[in-house]
Amino acid sequence: MELPAALSRQTTGKDMMASSPSPLLLGSSSSKTLLIHSHGISCDKIRGLFVRCSSLRPGVRASRTSVRGDEMNLVSRRDLIGLVLGVSTLILDSFDAKGAGLPPEEKPRLCDDACEKELENVPMVTTESGLQYKDIKVGQGPSPPVGFQVAANYVAMIPSGQIFDSSLEKGRPYIFRVGSGQVVKGLDEGILTMKTGGKRRLYIPGPLAFPKGLVSAPGRPRVAPNSPVIFDVSLEYIPGLEADEE
Repeated sequence: MELPAALSRQTTGKDMMASSPSPLLLGSSSSKTLLIHSHGISCDKIRGLFVRCSSLRPGVRASRTSVRGDEMNLVSRRDLIGLVLGVSTLILDSFDAKGAGLPPEEKPRLCDDACEKELENVPMVTTESGLQYKDIKVGQGPSPPVGFQVAANYVAMIPSGQIFDSSLEKGRPYIFRVGSGQVVKGLDEGILTMKTGGKRRLYIPGPLAFPKGLVSAPGRPRVAPNSPVIFDVSLEYIPGLEADEE
């Protein structure tokens, strides 16, 4: 069976923004005149963007002053469009910033806020190996014998409370053979003295957790080598043991 990353003892291993030229700045070279003789029409290309055409019929001549005036009007129009686009961009950026500042989605836990307060008054038990634990709820069923499979839910956290693995997110309990080294030593030891139906918080020291650490991943914090971790675990059932007792 392939183990979840949090339970296995083995570890796994300014963008440059290219600004494309704005469409409002394209073709900003000096004015050029385009002549179309077939129909007696001359066209002035103003800054590479707009074309002003006039008839070349006798007695009709476009005023160069008028062309310059129109050009200035077009420049003013471009400035206005640029201003509108700039304001729109600022508004959109502000929405993006607010969206990025939303709190992360709350992940399911075995111990809620009320549970956390109750744990403050629960005595800590320390074993010879250095493992510590507090019972959130004492179960009423049997304890698992060494070598038996158990079905357990767990939420694995770093000391700050950030979750780096959880069976609750997978939607099913994790089944493993207890006492056989299939999970980290602290979890193996801690679950052996639990009773079915119980919940326990395990404070696992570094040597009993991940000696090589765990690399970070999307939505998962890094676990430094030999750093302490916290496991909330609930012993759901022991496959086969209940059937034998019946």
